[in-house]
Amino acid sequence: MEAGDASKQARAAAQLRKGVLEYCVLALMRDRPRYGVELLRELEGSGALATSQGTVYPLLSRLRRDDLVTTAWQESPSGPPRRYYALTDGGRAALDEFTRVWPDFRNAVDAFLSVPHTSAGDLA
Repeated sequence: MEAGDASKQARAAAQLRKGVLEYCVLALMRDRPRYGVELLRELEGSGALATSQGTVYPLLSRLRRDDLVTTAWQESPSGPPRRYYALTDGGRAALDEFTRVWPDFRNAVDAFLSVPHTSAGDLA
């Protein structure tokens, strides 16, 4: 693989990650509140969604401003208190909507990527 190919792959992965990261973070909070480092570890564990604090914390701030999550400080058994993030009703509704539309979106992209397509202009 050439250096330019790796750069193109990294850009493609970054664009895909930007599009779905918000909903993956919301999904991680579906069953219980989470704190920032915990979210980062979960995303890192996925491989493709690994990201940095510089991405996740601004995202969490925006989710809070948009009333998709709430926050609460809790004492930590090891170290300083942690800010936990939990879904609001609006956050759960946003996640439910994404969950509803994602399969059709994924299937449409997969269809374009898996088989050659003839454009309408090629039919004439």
